[in-house]
Amino acid sequence: MGNRKSAGHLAALLTIIIWGTTFISTKVLLADFKPVEILFFRFVMGFAVLFGVCPHRMKGVNRRQEMTFVLAGLCGICLYYLLENIALTYTMASNVGVIISVAPFFTAILSRLFLKSEGKLRANFFLGFMVAMAGVALISFNGSKLELNPMGDLLAVLAAFVWACYSILTRKVSNFGYPVILTTRRTFFYGILFMIPALFLFDFEMGLGRFADVTNLLNILYLGLGASALCFVTWNLAVKVLGAVKTSVYIYMVPVITVVTSVFILKEPVTWVSVTGTVLAVVGLFFSEYSGKGSGNGE
Repeated sequence: MGNRKSAGHLAALLTIIIWGTTFISTKVLLADFKPVEILFFRFVMGFAVLFGVCPHRMKGVNRRQEMTFVLAGLCGICLYYLLENIALTYTMASNVGVIISVAPFFTAILSRLFLKSEGKLRANFFLGFMVAMAGVALISFNGSKLELNPMGDLLAVLAAFVWACYSILTRKVSNFGYPVILTTRRTFFYGILFMIPALFLFDFEMGLGRFADVTNLLNILYLGLGASALCFVTWNLAVKVLGAVKTSVYIYMVPVITVVTSVFILKEPVTWVSVTGTVLAVVGLFFSEYSGKGSGNGE
């Protein structure tokens, strides 16, 4: 049992390390691609890889289960990323970074309403949430002033809520008993399907010639194979083992990974504000995860 839990935590950590570094690839690709184009290409690539790894069909899926897959694809693949991308056009990235980190709180509330298996939330979860959010805020607003933009900030709140919905749906999917690769692939399928109408709204261009540039190709491969195909499988695996709430608190680590990556890869300076924020985010995660029995317990 301990080994299974450890594997769940490792899967969540691996996911967050990769997701926390995707901003670099996305930043590079934005020179030649629109956000919706990056989104579409990475998930189509992810779907193709998952199909290649496990081409088997899922059998015996009933109507209620199918509906859960449809909603998971809509929330976790289509709506979350579209809302986040649109939010970034209205408000600062620092605002979005902080607001998205509220997702574990929404997940905790929804799990109390819809998941009986997640256990009772203890005071330490909320204490950890406050400590981590203080850290995330320090990291995000380090060197930039706080500017509120109602439209962008509201879209970011919606994105965080939608991700919480995805976490709850993923937990329900994990109880169906199908292999994680197959369930992730099916979720991708519906997500891509819902994404197609958005392509027309955002002037999507196929323009595959852009991948002749090795830099573009390597970065889309990182997003498609790593951040999409691999990470959604490992994230869903973590949710299956740990539960929706325990897995979601790893989101606090995304800004931390981003800061560390910026220092080592982009050679950005280390400041005491970002170091303090990093420490608080990590401490908040440990409070939420380990202090007190039954904190967002997934078993």
